[in-house]
Amino acid sequence: MVPPIDRFSGHAGLYAQFRIDYPKELYDFILQKVPDRTVAWDCATGNGQVAGALADWFEQVDATDISETQLLLAVKKPNINYQLSPAEQTPFANHTFDLITVAQALHWFDVNAFHQEVRRVAKPNAVIAEWGYGLAQISDDIDSILIDFYRNRVGPYWDPQRKHIDAAYATLPFPFANVEQPTFDVRRMWTLDRFLNYLRTWSAVRQYIHENEEDPVGALGEELIKSWGDGEREIAFPVFTRIGIVC
Repeated sequence: MVPPIDRFSGHAGLYAQFRIDYPKELYDFILQKVPDRTVAWDCATGNGQVAGALADWFEQVDATDISETQLLLAVKKPNINYQLSPAEQTPFANHTFDLITVAQALHWFDVNAFHQEVRRVAKPNAVIAEWGYGLAQISDDIDSILIDFYRNRVGPYWDPQRKHIDAAYATLPFPFANVEQPTFDVRRMWTLDRFLNYLRTWSAVRQYIHENEEDPVGALGEELIKSWGDGEREIAFPVFTRIGIVC
């Protein structure tokens, strides 16, 4: 099994504060597929935002991550049980979960081993939902600058797994039944400062800073300021999803 990769413990505070959350429409779509809402597993929960949403619908939510720092900062609710665990080998009993979710993290896994674990811990006909989101879209002039930053300035610092996000997970197996692949948008009104702090959560930016002892986001902000202006801009994050039945 491929050793788990932790790219987020070192900036867990930034991650918890500045990462996006997910739209109600996505949760509504998933939940309509899950008639029995007893126990859910949110894998690679990070700051616990998905676990926190599921906790409003399920009697119990088990949420796992390989980052102890992330778990310490995660959303707290009485029916969420956080545990330190890799995706591919968990402490859960066979046939435990009605729903299994993983958001913006599947590309870090040994995917075949994870799906084998899903089959072990899922109840018959449980639902699995995997999703992620691509590069932000703002306006033509800003988007061209952002794409250059993404591909060229910090492009060499992305892990190879990033290609799976760019491909909307089409490059990763999904061996489940009744597969559906809806898309959604996350739309937020952000200031430039808020957007730049989001960019600082990118693993490629953190690696760039680590290797060069310089924050590339500062120079990007100076380049964007004229196009952005003083106020908030609407930012759209395209969300790709795949949902199936474990049987």
